[in-house]
This record gives sequence, structure tokens and C-alpha cells, in this order.
Amino acid sequence: MHRSDHGISFQIQHTQASLPTITRRETATAVVGGVPIGSDHQIVVQSMTNTDTADTSSTALQVAELARAGSGLVRVTVNNDEAARAVPEIASRLTDMGVSVPLIGDFHYNGHLLLAKYPAMARSLAKYRINPGNVGGKRRDENFRTIIQIALDNNKPVRIGVNWGSLDQDLLTALMDDNARSADPHTSKEVYIEAMIQSALRSASTAEETGLAHDRIIISAKVSGVQDLLDVYRQLAVRCDYPLHLGLTEAGLGSKGIIASTAALSILLSEGIGDTIRVSLTPRPGGDRTEEVRVAQQILQSLELQSFNPQVTACPGCGRTTSTFFQQMAEDIQTYLRDQMPSWRERYPRVIDMKVAVMGCVVNGPGESKHANIGISLPGTFEEPKAPVYVDGKLVVTLKGETIVPEFLKILDDYVEKTYGAPAPATLG
Repeated sequence: MHRSDHGISFQIQHTQASLPTITRRETATAVVGGVPIGSDHQIVVQSMTNTDTADTSSTALQVAELARAGSGLVRVTVNNDEAARAVPEIASRLTDMGVSVPLIGDFHYNGHLLLAKYPAMARSLAKYRINPGNVGGKRRDENFRTIIQIALDNNKPVRIGVNWGSLDQDLLTALMDDNARSADPHTSKEVYIEAMIQSALRSASTAEETGLAHDRIIISAKVSGVQDLLDVYRQLAVRCDYPLHLGLTEAGLGSKGIIASTAALSILLSEGIGDTIRVSLTPRPGGDRTEEVRVAQQILQSLELQSFNPQVTACPGCGRTTSTFFQQMAEDIQTYLRDQMPSWRERYPRVIDMKVAVMGCVVNGPGESKHANIGISLPGTFEEPKAPVYVDGKLVVTLKGETIVPEFLKILDDYVEKTYGAPAPATLG
């Protein structure tokens, strides 16, 4: 800003072109049940069931719920004979429900035994998740190769998933001993992180030596601390070109889990690291498992990496908006959008880019509403009881009375059909 003899003038810095864009780290492409994973493709949201896998009905229903919420891959625990026998039935039930999401088997300790004993289960799964830290003690390498051979026989990819809490103790001990003898030793945490990285990369190398193709491997290295996750994945990202699955393990309950996961994943994704993501939330008793899918989607959408649902801008409220009508209307509109999205997504694919503003008073209401595709500015406390509605930046109507909400939803429906029901504009080729 500069002051001149004629008053105040502004020198506008055009920073849009200089803003950093997110460039994905280059990776191989692994295909999981028809879903491509890697830097040439969109980041995939993943989730995991928390039902007893042996309960085929409840597990299939939860898989379907997660898939319909937007999970591109769903993992199920396969920990015993009953769970292994249930997997083909779960896959069959999903087919009957018209749900085609790839199922991933999560194996610990006895995966080599279950995969060999239940070939129908091995065929039904789209990918096997292996934890190299717990595939069998002294026979670890042999058991690991058994799983890889079964993956080869069934043409399945694998995820080598190293966990902070179940790390290969032999490898960790060897690295700790080497570090203790060093003239310039690292911290124990640095050695721990190096052990995780080496465990993942050595296992990937063993898988390739056994015959698994380079592009059939995905890697993850999960910890429960944000800074530790950043350290692990930044190092992994420069030491291999395998697709990486991101996620904090045991992220936590409620806002703690959401905030920690958002902090960690947003930083890595902004640096171009990550090809699939999961937000591992501890649900409250009877809680909605699909919440973790919605949080993962919102992280990607907030970073403008992908669009999943129309974005609703709503002010937080203040002393000008003491009436609960404003909060209730914002909730009603958000719920209406969420309920309509399954059918809208089929009929109007471009609707995911729509922006809706629901504002509570005259301070920012009209301005924010003008910036949205469609917006409404409600009257604040003691303001005149009217609600102007803006469509594509222009005031089109002012609503009054007890029917503001249903009238606005009717305008919203009409806008969606008119704007997103038409064919997408042709592009010049």
C-alpha cells in the first residue's frame, strides 16, 4: 500500500500464479481390485470394519455403508478360521447388494496359515495386508514368503504395513546395538524410525525376490505421533517409489483423533506424499463408523486435491446470531445435501464442485453468499426478518416467514437440476 498526494493507493501483488501447487511424488501404480493406486491417479480413501468378521451379515452391511460413504477400499480382520471362512460369503453378499468395493484382508501372526488353508478366502480378497513384525518369529522370512507366493498364485497385490507397536524386534535390536557402538550415535527414536523404514523396504525386496512384481506392492509405516509420522514418511518417500498408504495408528477418540490425523495427513499430502489414506478414529459406543471416511474426504477436499461433496460455508455465530434458527437451518441444509448426494452423484456428477453459503447476519452474509454458487443470508438477532438468496453472485429473491427453509431447499433443488443436469461444456481439443 502506498500513500500519494491524492490519497491512498494500493499496489496489488498478483500472488495466485506463485502459490505452490501440490505435486505428487512419483510412484509405481498398483491396482487393487480394479482401483489404481499411485501418483498418476487420485488419492484413495480407505477404511476398516470393526465388526466380528465371522458375522457375515453385520460385516457385509458395514462394508456397504463404508463404500457408500465413499471408501474406495475396505479392510477386514482375518484373524481366525471363522473369519477366514466368512470372507467369501461377505464378498457374495456385497455382490448381491450391488457393492463392488475391493476387500482387503488384514493378517497378523497366522496369515500364512489361513491363506494356505482357505483358498476361497485368498481368492475373494483384493489385497493382503502383511505386518512383517509379526509373521512368525524365527520362521518370519519363511512365513512371509508363503504369503507372497499365495499372492502370486492368486494375482493379488500386498500392502507391507509396518507398525510402531509391533516392529521386528530382531532388526530393532541389531540397529540399536550398532548405534550404541557408533562414535556419533543417533537418538533411540531415530533408530526406531530407521528400523521401521528398513523393515518395510527389506520386506518389499524379499517380496520381489520371491517373484512379486514391483508394481504389486504398497507400503505403510504407521505410528501414533504426528511428528514421528512426518519423519517416517518423508524418509520413505525419498528411498522408494512404492505407493504409500498414510494414516496415524490409534489416532484416538473424537476431536483428538480428527485433529491429529488432519494435522499429520495434511502436511504430508501438501508435500505430495501419500496415495491412499485412512483416518483411524476410535468410535464411541454405537458410533457411526463412516465418520472416518467423511473426515478423510474433507481433508482431501480442503486441500483442493479432490471433490466429494458440495462445500457448505457457515459462519460460527456470535452475539448477532443468538437465535437457534440460524444454527438449525445450517444443520438442516448440510443434512439435506448429505442425504441427496447418493442420488445427485449419479444424476449430476459435477454437483460435487458446488459451493453453498449459509450465513447468519448482515456482516459477512451477503458477501459470502455472493461468492458461493448459491447462498442465503439469514437475519441476525433484532435484524429485519428476511433472508436474501443469491444465485451465482446475484440476488434472486428475499425469503420471509416460517417457510424459509423449505423454500430455500426448493431453490437449491432447482439450481442443481438446471446447472448440473446439463451436459458439461465442451472443451476445445
